[in-house]
Amino acid sequence: MTDRLVAWAYHLGWVLVPKLPEPVAAWAFRLIADFMWWRHGKLVRRLESNLARVTGKDVADPSVRDLSRAGMRSYFRYWMEALRLPVIGKERILSGMHDVHGDRIFSTVDAGRGIVLALPHMGNWDLAGAWLIHKGYPFATVMERLKPESLYERFVAFRESLGMEVLPLTAKGGGTAHAFGTLAQRLRAGRPICLPAERDLTEKGVEVDFFDGTTRMVAGPALLALQTGAALHPATLWFEGDGWGVHIHEEIPVPAEGTRQEKVAVMTQSMARVFQEGISQHPEDWHMLQRLWLDDLEPR
Repeated sequence: MTDRLVAWAYHLGWVLVPKLPEPVAAWAFRLIADFMWWRHGKLVRRLESNLARVTGKDVADPSVRDLSRAGMRSYFRYWMEALRLPVIGKERILSGMHDVHGDRIFSTVDAGRGIVLALPHMGNWDLAGAWLIHKGYPFATVMERLKPESLYERFVAFRESLGMEVLPLTAKGGGTAHAFGTLAQRLRAGRPICLPAERDLTEKGVEVDFFDGTTRMVAGPALLALQTGAALHPATLWFEGDGWGVHIHEEIPVPAEGTRQEKVAVMTQSMARVFQEGISQHPEDWHMLQRLWLDDLEPR
């Protein structure tokens, strides 16, 4: 019943929110964000715990509480814009996106080399994807399966309508979906792929040091770059006034020595350091409302 209600709410949002004037939609979602922040429920408390690690402050520090309010507003702004993305318009997206070293994507792909863009859950990653497509660089990505299946299918259809190729992280009913092989093919063909990378969903990720703690990040971005010869570039995102920002960081090189596993570990740790830098600059736009660090995880 809960899954069906969630799916119904999303479907209703996709229908109604694009019809609202943007100022009205922004006001409504900001009101919801403030209400959830005021209630101080489980998600907000988890966000504050994560932000305390990022800032190096005690979770009871009033500044962390203030930051979590900005974080909830940022998170709900993402959802408001994601639901309105089909009506935002190409020109608004292109003119509103401030890119730092976006040319690293274009020059790499134009030279015939694939590129892996690894990003944390920051800013508006769907809109950044639309920006990349409007620039003329369609890409492939992966998505975890949601419940119910109808909600997952609706998300896939939405992202594919924007020009993304969306591959399932797992097969229907469980098991491997073989997304890795398809992504490798796209990279060998000189195409870009975008992968969320700071949270391991398989429990088989690479352990990395991250904000004075240990977490697991997915091995896929480094492994794909290593196997295909594609360039691995971390990307960080944020909101900038009424617009958006994206920073395409320098390529993470493949180590000259070490086993395959050791090289992947070194590259993933380098990726984590870049994420840490970007999140430190825009902590309010990091939408991590789940447990992330290993010492926060509940024992099975």
